[in-house]
Amino acid sequence: MAIRATYFIVAVLGLAGAGTAAWWLQRAAPSAMPGVAASKGSQNGTGKGTVPQPVNVEVARVRTMAMRDEAQAVGSLRSRRSVVLRPEVSGRVTQLHFSDGARVRKGQVLVQFDDQLPRAQVQQAQAELSIARANHQRNRDLVAQGFVSQRSLDESAANLQVAQAKLALAEATAARLKLVAPFDGMAGLRNVHVGDYLKDGADIVNIEDIDSVFVDFRLPERYQGQIRVGQMAQVELDALPGETFQAQVRAIDPQIDANGRSVSVRASIDNHRLQLRPGMFARVTARFDTRADALVVPEEAIVPQGSSPYVFTVVPGEATGSLVVHRVPVRLGLRQGGVVEIQEGLALNDRVVTAGQQRVQRDGAPVRVVELPQAPASAASAVQRAQD
Repeated sequence: MAIRATYFIVAVLGLAGAGTAAWWLQRAAPSAMPGVAASKGSQNGTGKGTVPQPVNVEVARVRTMAMRDEAQAVGSLRSRRSVVLRPEVSGRVTQLHFSDGARVRKGQVLVQFDDQLPRAQVQQAQAELSIARANHQRNRDLVAQGFVSQRSLDESAANLQVAQAKLALAEATAARLKLVAPFDGMAGLRNVHVGDYLKDGADIVNIEDIDSVFVDFRLPERYQGQIRVGQMAQVELDALPGETFQAQVRAIDPQIDANGRSVSVRASIDNHRLQLRPGMFARVTARFDTRADALVVPEEAIVPQGSSPYVFTVVPGEATGSLVVHRVPVRLGLRQGGVVEIQEGLALNDRVVTAGQQRVQRDGAPVRVVELPQAPASAASAVQRAQD
């Protein structure tokens, strides 16, 4: 029994000694290997006093170019004036004084209906007016001589007015049987022939004034403060590829369309060559402003960050020949042809990073500029001309 107790005590003491020795060695290990730790920190580049290696970036210079503030829209062409001739009364067509697609003049008689009965009524009213006028003149003379009363003269005057009204009514009825062109224009394709009996309101032919045409289009409501009457717009038509027409804004709808949140605009195009036809599909480019010397950078240089975009500029570092980057907030303007206008934050010829921003860890980090092969002068000038 005593021997077992002795073994137990010895085992306990041995375990305690081993634990104490392990604790002592663990505590002494960091201070015993300073060279190793420093060596590892130097290899990883994170040790105190080490210089970070520059990262490779691509850059571009801030330059100037002409920027156009413009918006694209689609629309349709309309006649400057358009009307469909329709009779006000029923009747039979006796004469047609126009050809399909022919030019007509204001006041030209285009359609004549059978007016025999109305013309006879006009003649009858003219005869009655002559009798009424003669009676009235006779009564006036007799009143002056004292042979008839004033009442007879008043009755003859009333009869004269009635005869005049009957003649005016007969002439108006006869005039309704003659349709004339309300303005200069071109006739469409007629829908009637001589001898047809037409009811009032039936379509006969359309008249279009297309010496100049309207183009109606819509712009998003954010442009309603920029569009002005008199501004110019460019119009391209799918029916006439390769041709561009100039349009001038004539009217702006004062009401915003609540469904599409857009404003309706009407512009006019000169059509003296009669190339344009109502109903053509049009692509409209409305121009609001042109800035000849806008500062621009490639779109790749912009680092988006909510409503506060920024760029990295490349500037000389403290060491001779070194380069570092600075983060610069910018205010953006127009976008056109792969470049962005810089309204605030940069100056002409500043160098901005266009590739490699993700490798830049912090503001002031060292960088190395990688020069890319330059495009041939002819190709570069062609690109510039296409953007302009």
